[in-house]
Amino acid sequence: MKKLICCIVLCLFFILGLCGCNSSDNRQVIKFASWGSKSEVDIIKPILAEYEKNNPDVKIEFMHIPQNYFQKIHLLFASNTPPDVVFMNNLYLPIYANAGVLEPVDGWADLSVYDKNVLSALSWKANIYAVPRDVSNLVIFYNKDLFDKYGIKYPNENWTFEDFLKIGRKFKKEGIFAISFEKNPLFFLPYLMSEGGEIVNKAGTLTIYEEYSQRGLDFYADLRKKEHIAPRAEESASATMAQMFLQQKIAMHLTGRWLVPKYREEAKFDWDIVPFPSGSAGSIVQLDASGWAVAKNSAHKEEARKLVNYLSSKNSIEKFTQCGLIVPARSDVATSKYFFDGKKPHNTKVFLNVIKTAKPTPVPVNYNEILDSLSNYFEEKFN
Repeated sequence: MKKLICCIVLCLFFILGLCGCNSSDNRQVIKFASWGSKSEVDIIKPILAEYEKNNPDVKIEFMHIPQNYFQKIHLLFASNTPPDVVFMNNLYLPIYANAGVLEPVDGWADLSVYDKNVLSALSWKANIYAVPRDVSNLVIFYNKDLFDKYGIKYPNENWTFEDFLKIGRKFKKEGIFAISFEKNPLFFLPYLMSEGGEIVNKAGTLTIYEEYSQRGLDFYADLRKKEHIAPRAEESASATMAQMFLQQKIAMHLTGRWLVPKYREEAKFDWDIVPFPSGSAGSIVQLDASGWAVAKNSAHKEEARKLVNYLSSKNSIEKFTQCGLIVPARSDVATSKYFFDGKKPHNTKVFLNVIKTAKPTPVPVNYNEILDSLSNYFEEKFN
């Protein structure tokens, strides 16, 4: 019996040894974490495969985290097992930069192809901590067919809050909501900023109760409560603002470039974009950005830097841009045929013009805690 067991064990070792020989992989493993929809992942994977082909001694372990991304990234850093390369946005970057767990990219990345406002969004205390991929800014998408149907003039780049209300009241008479309404601060910050306000400054001082901030917040709340040109919660029910725009229940939608592929595919009407209207301080929307950061304690820092430089190269960013999903942060791609592809929106240049006047969102380290503490206040304000 003992001999039989020994023979079985030896056989197993022999089989495992053969498997190990056939599957041995001595490549250097670089862990790369990112969120992203299926369409975004479909772009990322071929780029990573191409990198591996060009660098046969490297294996990329792609950690796709579609939900609760930053919660999981936080746990990885806390357990001292972070990815070598982390996709990061400006709303969370200060937490990690302040903790000293990210490596500044100044000095090893070519930052000459980026607008200073974009670099500022991904900076913390004079250092830049991520190489930009894209810019997130908000514009007004509008249904040209609805404007034509009711004889209402299209909004233009010089329109004001007063013009905005006049258009809204005309649509109200026709039984159509004029504008989207969302409780996420992302979508009401432009109203505050265009009146000279903000929720909080970068130093962490709460400014939402200041007069200029309240003016913008009241204007936004009144779109629903007083003017009733934006849908109340019970009127939108479970429908998103994008769905209501596609259903032609709202004439205008304040949102970003990420909805362009969806509107190109699903909208059964003509549409275009226009800048946000001007308040007393001008037409100002927040400028957010996303990019690739390197973990400071990465054991493969040089290879991680090489991967980031590859991901942020002109060739790679062109691939991210082709589907219409992003506003590329690289100026040489933002002015290329890959962005100006002849498809809707026809006024694509608005996305780039907005960058010049946009203001990076003031994000102190405790920004998310501040927003959580204000959630009940905003709920009361808007209902």
